[in-house]
Amino acid sequence: MAKMEIKLVDSPVLRQVAEPVTKVTKRTIKLLRDMEETMYAAEGIGLAAPQVGVSQRLIVVDIGEGPLHLINPEILSREGSQVDVEGCLSIPDVWGYVDRSERIVVSALDLHGKPTRIEANGLLARALQHEIDHLDGVLFIDKMLEMPPTESTE
Repeated sequence: MAKMEIKLVDSPVLRQVAEPVTKVTKRTIKLLRDMEETMYAAEGIGLAAPQVGVSQRLIVVDIGEGPLHLINPEILSREGSQVDVEGCLSIPDVWGYVDRSERIVVSALDLHGKPTRIEANGLLARALQHEIDHLDGVLFIDKMLEMPPTESTE
């Protein structure tokens, strides 16, 4: 596995709609594994392929329960609302409040190309929505409601 360079906010690939993966190959699996290593090295909880310069519909998410590798993820349903602070590995040192669905259902292919369905809530739902947005060229700053208050140094 290899750690990859994370593209920053001004990189055009972050604003493109990523291409669907038509066939899961050894190269696809290697890319997902490299993305996983890159995400962990950057101390993130999610990473989308466009963030490493690859315009394909691939994401990796781990909120502390083990990694999810998703190919062509799609949100099937949404319920509720949750506002919380988000950041992004492609936009260092920027944090802001974002309104996301509290519960979602996602369909995708797993690391082995098998169909999978994930029912997620809370942080997992937030992370999946954030990463799937990346696949559509949407950044959290596009949905940001406000910046969180900064701590006073007085």
